[in-house]
Amino acid sequence: MARHLVAQGHEVKMASYDRGYRNLREEFDMLEIEGLVIANENNKVSKSKTLAANLGKLSAGLKTFRRLKKSLFEKFQPDVVITDFEPMTAYLAYTNDLPLITIDNQHRMRYMQYDGPAHLNTDRRLTKGVIRAMVPRPDVSLVITFYEAPATNRRTLFFPPILRDEVLATQPAEGDHILVYLSFGFDDFIKQLKQFPNETFRVYGYDREAQDDNLHYRPFSKEGFMNGLASSKAVMATAGFTLMSEALWLKKPMLALPMAGQFEQQLNGHCLEQMGLGKNAPEPTREAVSDFLCRLPEYRAALAQHEARDNTAILNKLDELLADDCALAREFHANRKSYAAPESA
Repeated sequence: MARHLVAQGHEVKMASYDRGYRNLREEFDMLEIEGLVIANENNKVSKSKTLAANLGKLSAGLKTFRRLKKSLFEKFQPDVVITDFEPMTAYLAYTNDLPLITIDNQHRMRYMQYDGPAHLNTDRRLTKGVIRAMVPRPDVSLVITFYEAPATNRRTLFFPPILRDEVLATQPAEGDHILVYLSFGFDDFIKQLKQFPNETFRVYGYDREAQDDNLHYRPFSKEGFMNGLASSKAVMATAGFTLMSEALWLKKPMLALPMAGQFEQQLNGHCLEQMGLGKNAPEPTREAVSDFLCRLPEYRAALAQHEARDNTAILNKLDELLADDCALAREFHANRKSYAAPESA
């Protein structure tokens, strides 16, 4: 999105943290800020550790907020603010009476009429509340999603997942390995994969290079991972939105292992299975792996019929919003200020 904006002649200043900042700083005018973190333990969100980690960031966060306000909002004076679920810029857009555009996948859980797992209704409501707290008053939401359902308002627009240029340029092929992308806390699951000696598992996420029977550990590299994904026969990973979207584009069946306590991942895995494009395994058991492997032909047939689309539609809408001195974005902003329906808040 940032490359497109620059190519269109816009002056772009960006703020990010952690991996986002590291990946973007060489190419764009970046400001490093503090961001929220989610701490996990044994493939489950740890509420106490998450709270402690974010409380520890309060002092640095306040300093970041002041720096962000001064350098980006007082000196740069933007015409419009675009946020990928980053709260500081969202609040500053509101206090500075600027049009706010969200581009993310989180707002589908606030503004989409989707069918989710019934036993997670409490988590669904809590997640919706968190999203509202993070970005309370977006003027227009460009929501990326790999499944479709109606929107709850007229200022929410749905688009296919945003794909990196590297992914769009990749030609997939079906190799003989299964790509596994997991972090620490999945040791028991990784050991279970040894019980499938006829399969080769290329494991990323453990930051080492080694071979243990049919487990081939690989250190992470962007190019190596992309090649491994494109040439895999299937994917096993946590149910993060980005990798799931890339697997769907490359027509790779996926065994989704959603992190317990993280509703977004649980929803992603649920929807993937409902669409028949992979298997959801909240409990990463040997039986789940066996069932997934047996059904690979079924998933491949469904993926062959699945229409995966590129970034054209969302880029066109973004251009439309920013054309003529952001006229349409300003119109959404004016309309947003003129009413306050319960859901629109």
